[in-house]
Amino acid sequence: YQQTLLGPVWVLMQPILTVTMYVIVFNRMLNISTLDAPPILFYLTGITLWSLFSDIFLGTASTFVQNADVFNKVFFPRIIAPLSVMLLHCIRFLIQLALLIIVLLYYYFQGVVELPVSTFLISVPVVIVTALLGLGGGLIFSVITAKYRDLSNLLSLFIGLLMFACPIFYPLAFLYQKVQWLVYANPLSSLFELFRYAFLGKGEFSMLHIAYSIAMMVVLVASGFLLFNKKGDELMDVV
Repeated sequence: YQQTLLGPVWVLMQPILTVTMYVIVFNRMLNISTLDAPPILFYLTGITLWSLFSDIFLGTASTFVQNADVFNKVFFPRIIAPLSVMLLHCIRFLIQLALLIIVLLYYYFQGVVELPVSTFLISVPVVIVTALLGLGGGLIFSVITAKYRDLSNLLSLFIGLLMFACPIFYPLAFLYQKVQWLVYANPLSSLFELFRYAFLGKGEFSMLHIAYSIAMMVVLVASGFLLFNKKGDELMDVV
């Protein structure tokens, strides 16, 4: 955070500004349902989990490009680089999670929401699976973008489109039955609903969808690690 205006405050400013925009656009202007939950709290649950995934994905997707000089000069297991990025963003997530809990407690003491203490622990495996999905996808794209640099320009577009395929600013119950399968095809969707259920007691998911998300996580992480380790030496001549 050297030579920055607000320093680590940006960790909290990002979700606060995003929630403000969502409340104005999706709640006030478009009047999209938040399942009777306070809009700020509804959007904050989605944004907190989305930030974890997108930060880990984008951070690890540029591993070879950003660490080319280090990889060429110092010998160490290269997988440490993306794992360190994942650790960094997990710490950032904990700070944003603290903000979510503070807002939840505020509405609880105002008598607006209940405090579903019994479901809080559900969020732990959700966070782990989401973080690993971001890591696995990032490892795969780190190999691709190292060889084809121009594809890195598509990452931000891909993340932007994927965001609309996640129930962040809308509940799955809001969608028509005919198009719900498109959103469920995204392994992140059921995780967002389960994460929201853990904190608000509201969400639409099934064990089949959760199993699908876990299976996709295993496939992406295994593929990402294998591809990263196999292509690592070859890519040093490219980058």
